[in-house]
Amino acid sequence: MSAEEVANAFVQHFFQAFDADASSLAGLYSDTSMLTFEGTQIQGSAAIIEKLKSVGQVAHTVKTIDIQPSKDPSAIVIFVTGAVTIGGAGNPLHFCEFFHLVGTGPGQYYVHNDVFRLNYGL
Repeated sequence: MSAEEVANAFVQHFFQAFDADASSLAGLYSDTSMLTFEGTQIQGSAAIIEKLKSVGQVAHTVKTIDIQPSKDPSAIVIFVTGAVTIGGAGNPLHFCEFFHLVGTGPGQYYVHNDVFRLNYGL
């Protein structure tokens, strides 16, 4: 699969899984994974999943996906923008999220880095 195919499949899976049950994302992270969520750094799969679950019920709408191969031929960089509704009510908030996927074998990747920010109007 090309980097674009992997990235598009990953983004679709990630946000569908997050919207349904953030616990199901645990297998995408490792103990060395790092999430920066609104400026707070969290390391390790268990801690990351606890943070994602603490957000509560969410519904994401992806608007754009930018994909680049990394210097490491088994890694992919993904930048996503979109909107998220939290708690099932209210106006959606704009967000951006950066993922650095690292290959662990043919067609297998984990999220090494994940950076999430809400985009508030200036």
